Amino acid sequence: MNQPVRKTAPDAPRKTAAKKKNKKARAFWLKQLHTWHWVSAAVSLAGMFLFAITGITLNHAASIGAEPKVVQSQGRIAPGLLRTLPAAGDSTAPLPAEVAKAVAAAVPLDPSGFAADWSADDEVYVAMPGPGRDAWVSIDRSNGAVSAEVTNRGTISYLNDLHKGRNTGSAWFWFIDAFAAACILFTVTGLFLLQLHAKHRPSTWPLVGLSLLIPVAIALIFIH
Repeated sequence: MNQPVRKTAPDAPRKTAAKKKNKKARAFWLKQLHTWHWVSAAVSLAGMFLFAITGITLNHAASIGAEPKVVQSQGRIAPGLLRTLPAAGDSTAPLPAEVAKAVAAAVPLDPSGFAADWSADDEVYVAMPGPGRDAWVSIDRSNGAVSAEVTNRGTISYLNDLHKGRNTGSAWFWFIDAFAAACILFTVTGLFLLQLHAKHRPSTWPLVGLSLLIPVAIALIFIH
């Protein structure tokens, strides 16, 4: 009896076509991942360097000495401007524009836009903190005398406050969010690239596992 002939020939083109399709898809995603990986790296490079350096300085803040520099100044605004000041109360509204302008001319600080403390009957107090510094202005309601003080804690303190987002304003607030998003994109695309190349790099997943295991182990064992 004649044996039936296996029809394998028609399957070969389909397998070849499937392999080509998978190869094209892999090449496409590899190209996309490489593109997004290097773009996110370029965008976050300077910020990542800054945050890495300030991570070290914050971790060793107690051993990094800094001598704060305090500068005090005095001035006076016209008595007529005192009548434009709101009465004492719970408000935190900024100083009136004309008063703020006069204060900036009397002392080397501009209180425009900063919240003022109107709770006292005898003075108006405006705190103006910034990264690496503390500053304030006080206006005597009785005679218009202006007192001001600036405490500068140095460059390292300034950079540390940038790291923490302390008294840095809305622009830096949104920059930190955008920088964090770029770092997330950088790490996620890096993870997918590791997956694509893992077959040819046996140490890939053990090293990735260590990157997770080490901080978790330290947190569970040494942090109480």
